[in-house]
Amino acid sequence: MKNLLFIFCFCISLQGFSQDEDYSNLNWLTDFESAKKESTSSKKPILMYFTGSDWCGPCKMLKKDFFNTDVFEEKSKNFVLLMVDMPRRLDIITPDQKKKNKVLVEKYNKKGGYPNLVALNDDMRVIGELSGYTFLRETDRHFAFIETLIKKH
Repeated sequence: MKNLLFIFCFCISLQGFSQDEDYSNLNWLTDFESAKKESTSSKKPILMYFTGSDWCGPCKMLKKDFFNTDVFEEKSKNFVLLMVDMPRRLDIITPDQKKKNKVLVEKYNKKGGYPNLVALNDDMRVIGELSGYTFLRETDRHFAFIETLIKKH
């Protein structure tokens, strides 16, 4: 009986570790200036992801259902990825980063929706925006948005 209990607990703990991948192999930048430089040199658009990593339920679901997929990982090679996090907890990002992110929110996420995707071309002009994620967890809109951006570029 003790062995069964041990095996059960061990399997449960392994499952917890396997589900906690954090954007897998994606190269998310957090500094806008670095993203601009990379976009200019690579001629790739910037895909900005506005998130509230510690409080936004739809953001957490989108991370799991969309960003942490092999399909997105492949398509992400067409973009410079920039994460703009606005957490409520004070220990997730630095106060300096929070100030920088607030400037980006005021400029590119004026409606304040989370999650929100904003694409900028290499001239820093907005070329697309997609806001929200439903509890139905359907990613079709998000993949269609990405495909449209790839075709535009």
